[in-house]
Amino acid sequence: MRIKLSALAEKLGLEHTGDDIEIAGVNTLDKAGPDEISFLVNPRYAAELSTTKAGCVLTSGPYVDKVGRALVSSNVYMDLAKVVNLFAEPQGCLTGVSELAFVHPTARLEDGVTVYPFAFIGAEAVIGAGTKVFAGCYVGEKTAVGRDCILYPNAVVMGGLSLGDNVILQPGVVLGGDGYGYAQTAAGHMKIPQIGTLIVEDNVEIGSNSAIDRAALDNTRIGRGTKIDNLVQIGHNVQVGEHCLLIGQVGIGGSSRLGNGVILAGQVGVADNVKIGDGAMIGAQSGIAGEVPAGSRMAGSPVMPAGTFMKAAGVCLPKLPELFKRVKKLEKELEALQREGQEDKD
Repeated sequence: MRIKLSALAEKLGLEHTGDDIEIAGVNTLDKAGPDEISFLVNPRYAAELSTTKAGCVLTSGPYVDKVGRALVSSNVYMDLAKVVNLFAEPQGCLTGVSELAFVHPTARLEDGVTVYPFAFIGAEAVIGAGTKVFAGCYVGEKTAVGRDCILYPNAVVMGGLSLGDNVILQPGVVLGGDGYGYAQTAAGHMKIPQIGTLIVEDNVEIGSNSAIDRAALDNTRIGRGTKIDNLVQIGHNVQVGEHCLLIGQVGIGGSSRLGNGVILAGQVGVADNVKIGDGAMIGAQSGIAGEVPAGSRMAGSPVMPAGTFMKAAGVCLPKLPELFKRVKKLEKELEALQREGQEDKD
């Protein structure tokens, strides 16, 4: 794709400075060529504006005069996403339903569905218009997949689930596997069948090799607009609100409830039956065992207010070795004083 800078500016609703050129791609400041557009989001990279060979830079007002051509934005990161979307080439090269795929006779595929070789679509499944099912995918019986979804290779959607419109499953996602439920008996661990379902609402994206369990009896739910990173585990009966961000290696125990707009940074662990309020933000590697109020900023394991954790981790922890030495020295001095006192009594 190639587009005039003026046409690109018009499409994005932005002002552009400098003469008009043709743009053929997007790249970083240090790698961009004369026919590519670059961007400045983080001011730490502002020094690269003087050396970049980019034909144009997407940036905010304070930096416009530092480059020959600019697209002027008040939200550079958002407009960068729009630019990249224009130049991004979609994955895949096929249309229609491959003869090498298995589609059960009772399954219903709406107009414009693409099914790649070696995909499996079970009995009474429904696939919405414009959805793409890549090679190696499994869509179980009586599962409903919405419109314009993308199921990348080897994604698994077990039977009886519901996916909304514009859902993206990255490679290796597993939806609707059994939740972790066992009864303890004298003979060992007896499996408790998981007969509930999983509901994924519109505009959700789930990263590679993440797994979300079906409910034991009712439903597990992922709210509209939520984005889930790679290698995330969500247990049975969990309720995730709208527009949440769950970042790599998050683990959420069964029956926990997340409000809207919750952010869990990498490797956050959430115990069973925990409630996290709307808009809460939890720092990386935190461990959550109790309720988190709405709007909280928390970190650490066990979790605590983020400010307290930063003081403890940034101020106290580095001093522990020296404090340990001082305590040992004080203990020896105290022992010596105690011996002297005992000798005086004798």
